[in-house]
Amino acid sequence: MTRGETDQIKLSQLLSHQYLCESLTVGEVQTLLDYLTFHEFDKGAILSAIGDIGDALYFVIQGEIALTFDDHGHENEIVRAGSGEMLGEMSFFDKQPRSVRLVAKAEGTQALKLSRIKYKRLKVEHPYIALNIVEHAIISLDRLFRRVSTSYAQFSHYLYGTGK
Repeated sequence: MTRGETDQIKLSQLLSHQYLCESLTVGEVQTLLDYLTFHEFDKGAILSAIGDIGDALYFVIQGEIALTFDDHGHENEIVRAGSGEMLGEMSFFDKQPRSVRLVAKAEGTQALKLSRIKYKRLKVEHPYIALNIVEHAIISLDRLFRRVSTSYAQFSHYLYGTGK
C-alpha cells in the first residue's frame, strides 16, 4: 500500500467521525474526500481574516480552531471548534465579508478544506453529498448561535459598538 493510499484511508476514518458523514455511505465519504484538501496548521495560524469573503469550508479533524476578533488590540475569542466541527459556513454561503477570523489554537491542528470551486462541482456531480453539507452547515450555525448567544453582549459590542 502506498503512502497516498494509507493517507486516504486515515482521512476516510477521520472523516467518518464527522456528523456530516453519518448519513453517507463509505463510498460517498470516499467520494467526498476527492473534493477536499488536507491542511495542517501551526498554533496561531490564521485560516481566514476579518473582511475576507469565505471561499472555503473547513472540517476540523484534530486540534481546535477559534473564531476571534480584535477589540482595541485585545484578541477576543467567540467560540472554539474541535474535532468533528465545521467552520466558515456563513461567509461561504452568503458571500459576505467575514466579521471574525479563523485561528488555529492548537499545534498541529488538522482540517479538511472544501473550496467553493470544488463545492460547485460537488453540487452538480454528487447532489446528495452536497445536500448533506448544507444540512451540516445549518446544524453547525445553530450550535454556533447557541454558544455565541451566551456571550452576546461581548460580540454585540464588537459588531455595533466602538470595537470595529
